[in-house]
Amino acid sequence: MAGLEEMGIPGPDHLREALTNCTDPLSAIEEFQIQNGILLPSLRPALPFLDLHNVQRLDFHQSVMDELRDRLLQRISEVAESNDKGRFKMLNELLNKCFPVVKVPALRPVVLCIMKHLPKIKHEYLLVVMENKTLYKEADVEVKQQIWQDNQALFGDEVSPLFGKYIEDREELLFNHENGDQVFFSVLPKTRRQDEVVQRLAKMIGNNIKLYDMVLQFLRTLYLRTRNIHYCTLRVELLMVLHDNDVNDIVAVDPCHKFTWCLDACIRERFVDVKRARELQVFLDGLHRSHDQVLGDLSMILCDPHAINTLALSAMRALQMTFSCDGLPRNNDELLLLLRMIYLGLGAWNMIDSQYFKEPKMDANLVTRFLPCLLSLMVDDQQNTLTVRKSEDDVRKAEPLPDYLLSACRDNSVATTIFLQYVCLVAENKDQTALCRVMPILSSCDTDIVYDDMSLHSLVSQLAGLGEAFSQKDLCEAVFDNFFVPFISRENVLRHLLRLLWWVYRYVIPVTLDTIMEQIKPNNQHSEAVRKLYKALVERRESYQPSPIPEPEQLDSPFASVPGATPAST
Repeated sequence: MAGLEEMGIPGPDHLREALTNCTDPLSAIEEFQIQNGILLPSLRPALPFLDLHNVQRLDFHQSVMDELRDRLLQRISEVAESNDKGRFKMLNELLNKCFPVVKVPALRPVVLCIMKHLPKIKHEYLLVVMENKTLYKEADVEVKQQIWQDNQALFGDEVSPLFGKYIEDREELLFNHENGDQVFFSVLPKTRRQDEVVQRLAKMIGNNIKLYDMVLQFLRTLYLRTRNIHYCTLRVELLMVLHDNDVNDIVAVDPCHKFTWCLDACIRERFVDVKRARELQVFLDGLHRSHDQVLGDLSMILCDPHAINTLALSAMRALQMTFSCDGLPRNNDELLLLLRMIYLGLGAWNMIDSQYFKEPKMDANLVTRFLPCLLSLMVDDQQNTLTVRKSEDDVRKAEPLPDYLLSACRDNSVATTIFLQYVCLVAENKDQTALCRVMPILSSCDTDIVYDDMSLHSLVSQLAGLGEAFSQKDLCEAVFDNFFVPFISRENVLRHLLRLLWWVYRYVIPVTLDTIMEQIKPNNQHSEAVRKLYKALVERRESYQPSPIPEPEQLDSPFASVPGATPAST
């Protein structure tokens, strides 16, 4: 009960001194009880009545104190929520009087409740809470916010486990093999923002701009250190969850808010329409040289894989519209804007690392040579598809891929991103001929993008939908032998290959499947997740029982024994 003496209330020290100096301890204890009990004349005659019911004085006083404490907590909340201009002054005076008992467990909730409702707490009080583990643990997040804003290291220790949990959850979703659909990009942005980690971070920040800036700096540092683009996603989701919660103190001062809000709507629709494209372009064109840091944040926002995926999808649609209208890519302003934003997103790490905040210049050959080559490839594939539909016996021989298409995909990350999106589109349309044509080329593109987890997740999700097509030898060679197997030394590639086999193993020719399973058999150097998934795949294959082919039903008909008609003699 340390702290009671400071408030003029006799505590343990006073009782110890009284017992030490007295001649009759029982009388001293009784006198202490009388002086420090509930001083109500009407209560004293009732206390013996409680004794008759075996109610101990400790239990009685404890129940009274609990009731008074609850009423006091309620009254403090009412004062804090009132419109009285002097409410904070009143609470500060109350805190000054009762803070000495903050270490008394029974009275601590009152002190912490007062601190919770004060927008500005004295530094010495915050220091006491911070240095005491019990007080710090029990303090409300509003109190901790005032501690964190002046102690960046402590705040970093608090949010670091949340960052790790967020990355772990995102990677688990990427490698999820129990759902063959494209679950990663199909979740709506507002649903993703309900994630526990995002909500907890938003609560920890509250409306404190200083803490928000700290989190953004943490995310930039972690992104630079790890190159993990999930930190870019978290930066976007954090801003948008504050937008959803109407935390105007923060969103109003974040220069990226309107741009992110517009981009979030595009991600929700999985398409950048003309109206939103103009809004995004106006914002980009309106940036001045004095806003260099803003461009770095924008590049990080555009590096969010959901943004890159939406921009690439929209670029493919714009390219298809160009093809339908017999136009040229360089004359499509919407397509050029999409490419500009993809350039900015893919160059985020280099921009932030070099601190050279200038928009990267678009390679003219991307528009004048690569995209026309890709258009030519799209036309060729479409003609092949129409020819096959018209006559399966007259298949048009595919033209060889243009040389510049291959070199551009090898040297230009934006070209690789667009080409990868085209391959996913071909797989989604189940065009086996086109897929066998482009898959071997994909492995020679920019491997940092093609064999990135995001790219492999999208590609595997589309390939899993082909199903029975994997009974064809040429498709297995294109997908497994030419694309996956040469890079299985990368563990993430191996995990995505196992994820694909989880869904298509039953269609693959057994001899081919045996060869693949032997090639990808993990060893002790692989992670437990890989070994566990491989073992599960083996068991899944062994337990698989193909559906029996139904035999023709025997018809019990009186006409069954009637002989067939014989041809008439001439």
